[in-house]
Amino acid sequence: MSTMQRWNPARDFARLQDEVNRLFEGNLGLTRNTESYGWTPAVDVFEDTEGVTFKFDLPEVEGKDVDVRLEEGTLTIRGERKLEKEDRREGYHRIERAYGTFARSFTLPATLDADKAVAEHKNGVLRLFVPRRAEAKPKSISVKVN
Repeated sequence: MSTMQRWNPARDFARLQDEVNRLFEGNLGLTRNTESYGWTPAVDVFEDTEGVTFKFDLPEVEGKDVDVRLEEGTLTIRGERKLEKEDRREGYHRIERAYGTFARSFTLPATLDADKAVAEHKNGVLRLFVPRRAEAKPKSISVKVN
C-alpha cells in the first residue's frame, strides 16, 4: 500500500532549483572553480533640473574595487563581488546571491556635463551624479505686467 503525501509546491520548486544547480555544476563546471557567473547590480536612474543621478546597489563591493568611466557619452561601471570564503566553498549549503564581475553601461545625452560628474560609495550604494550643462538647464523668464 502506498503512502499519500501532501503536495507542497515550495518543496517541489526547491527540488527543481537544486536539480538545475546540479546540472550547471556538473556539466558546465561553473561553480566548483574560480570562474564567475557574473551578475548585474540593480540601478535607479532619476533626473531633475540639476542633472541625472544613478544609484547602484553594490553590497559587499568596496568603492576602491569599482571602476567608473565616462567616455564619449557612455557611462560604464565595472567591478567584482567575491565570495567571502572562496577557498572553503564546500562548506556552503546554499549560494543564492550572485558573485563575480559586473558591468553596466548607459548612454548619456549631450545635455549632461560628464567632466563635472561626482561619485560617492556609501553603505553598499554607489551614487553617481552627472550635472546638466549650464546652457541646458531650464531658465525662468519673468513676465512683466503693465
